[in-house]
Amino acid sequence: MNILVVGIGYVGLANAIVFSKNYDVVLADINKEKIKSINNNQSPIQDDLIKIFFQENPNKLKAVDINSLKSCEEFDYVIIAVSTNYKEEINFFDTSNIEKVLENLISKKLRATVIIKSTIPIGYTEKLKENFQYQNIVFSPEFLREGYALYDSLNPSRIIIGNKESLGKKIGELFYKNIDAKNVKVFYMDSNEAESVKLFSNAYLAMRVGFFNEIDSYARVHRLNTLDIIKGICADPRIGNYYNNPSFGYGGYCLPKDTKQLLASFEGVPNSLIGSIVESNAIRKQFIAKLIAKSDVKIIGIYRLIMKHNSDNFRSSVIFDIMNFIKEYNKNINFIIYEPLINSREFENIRIENNLGNFLNSVDLIVANRLEEKLLKVKDKVFSSDLFLTDC
Repeated sequence: MNILVVGIGYVGLANAIVFSKNYDVVLADINKEKIKSINNNQSPIQDDLIKIFFQENPNKLKAVDINSLKSCEEFDYVIIAVSTNYKEEINFFDTSNIEKVLENLISKKLRATVIIKSTIPIGYTEKLKENFQYQNIVFSPEFLREGYALYDSLNPSRIIIGNKESLGKKIGELFYKNIDAKNVKVFYMDSNEAESVKLFSNAYLAMRVGFFNEIDSYARVHRLNTLDIIKGICADPRIGNYYNNPSFGYGGYCLPKDTKQLLASFEGVPNSLIGSIVESNAIRKQFIAKLIAKSDVKIIGIYRLIMKHNSDNFRSSVIFDIMNFIKEYNKNINFIIYEPLINSREFENIRIENNLGNFLNSVDLIVANRLEEKLLKVKDKVFSSDLFLTDC
């Protein structure tokens, strides 16, 4: 069996590796650097298990420029895992990348079953099939953590297949056969319901983040111990001790765009809770920024731009909003950033200092969305909401 995976990101690469255990897999993208990395047996993303895979399985995967494909007749399945960013101006996901890929592949005699892994609006799969007059398209959402994409692909919490017919069953069996975890539940449903599962799942996680962030806001205003409150609340097994570590707000690639897309999908539907999730996050970021801006400091050190531990990107990281709000509230404050992932001396006209010792000595206050052990020795100089040294 031959499988084409379009999109060399966390989702695409993790899925390609999973299926390469039993099938021939080709990755396709337009990013020349990512293609080169794959063909040089190097991971283009930060994920420890993916790095190990390339070390132990040289030349197992190959990557090509999607535009160089002459024909798609050889592929039995195509997995589309390209980005679908939320566009504020249209109040909707930008799904043009998916449409460009599908148009490209259909022009090259596509006969394969197409599995969409990109996050999409509710109702999109049916529209896509109608617009392209191509019926073998199935949505199957991913639930991966950045930095742990391969582990989560091999050990999924559940498998959602947006097709109840025999085609869906084949795809469910395909995924189940290649994962490591056993007794994983496979849910078959129509595409609209599968699309809903993805957006509502992330909205719930965002709601939970917002809830514990508001506990922290309340405790800060009333000078209470946030840690004691959260430990007491989460001892209730109905609530659980997870996704309860306060932060400056939810950010990253998934939660902000997915909650906004879900809210847009609620047009004409009575709601209060979904809209409040988005609003709560905006209020939290402004609250945190105001606290920092009131500090009697001149130079603030931003400790890491990345959103999560073990991440290698800072796309849509909450810290950017915090910095912008701080400057809005106090124009006399200057920043220095500690971010080892940036090799240049400046980032957006802000000084970069990648020597940790120099960084710690150069700033009056250290702002860290997420703490690390190395900051604990200077904790009196650190502003953070992180209580458990975890991502969530």
